[in-house]
Amino acid sequence: MSFLKTMWRAPAIAVLVALAAGCTRLGALDSVMPRDDGARRVARDASYGTWPRQRLDVYAPRAPVAGAPVIVFIYGGSWDSGRRQDYGFVGHALAARGFVTVIPDYRLVPSVRYPAFVEDVAAAVRWTHDHIARYGGDPARIGVAGHSAGAYNAVMLGVAPRYTGADGAEGLPVAAVAGLSGPYDFLPLDVRATRRAFAGVADLQATQPVAIVGSRGPPLFLATGTADTTVKPRNTTALAERARAQGRRVVVRRYAGADHVDMLLSLGWWFRDDTAALADMTAFFRDTLGGAPEGSDGETATD
Repeated sequence: MSFLKTMWRAPAIAVLVALAAGCTRLGALDSVMPRDDGARRVARDASYGTWPRQRLDVYAPRAPVAGAPVIVFIYGGSWDSGRRQDYGFVGHALAARGFVTVIPDYRLVPSVRYPAFVEDVAAAVRWTHDHIARYGGDPARIGVAGHSAGAYNAVMLGVAPRYTGADGAEGLPVAAVAGLSGPYDFLPLDVRATRRAFAGVADLQATQPVAIVGSRGPPLFLATGTADTTVKPRNTTALAERARAQGRRVVVRRYAGADHVDMLLSLGWWFRDDTAALADMTAFFRDTLGGAPEGSDGETATD
């Protein structure tokens, strides 16, 4: 870790605690996290549906660009919390590396349950396909990424037959999927978050990526921290093995000593030396989507 980043780490945590009373803890951190240079937010609060939480923000490389690859990033929060405003550090990090980046909100438990939160993410991807060209993105090169519950949502778009069937009514234009610390094999429903989110589902096997992944669908990037006790690494291992057995292309990364939160925070400037998740994930998307130039690791205070 660089000397500058080491100096900033303790103040970052102190600010996070001090500001937590006024906003979410992640929002407090996002508000003071240095931004990657070469990125800007180009759309705020765009609507992809009629519900209040069906809104999204778009980030793009600061230099004019046309036909750039696109990443739709889905945040986590046990399907019952989260807001896109807290993930500006992710939007800037990906956009600074050449990707037009979309960060949507989606409806949450208890207002909805499965499959509504996955359907919202699918709707955000459809909006992206239809509108991203105006922000410099290529609608033919869309990847989806997510962390934790957001990784589940993202991966479902890459493995569920209703979304991966190119000739089906709901086939999505998703060319690659990345999941960070995602739950993909969590039966029985033995924790409160999954019981609430999947309550009343008749066919629980159909909710499990490890059970439904088939030969059709985009390449997968699956990453986990070896010290993750929130979503255990076996989820990544099980899905990777099953997907490979089906003939799917899968890239797996395991980061020694990283826990659940490390996997998300290492996308941000202060904590980027904790894991290589950002570098590895963007390399995967460059390989599968193509066309994104290497970005810098600089910073700027401009949104």
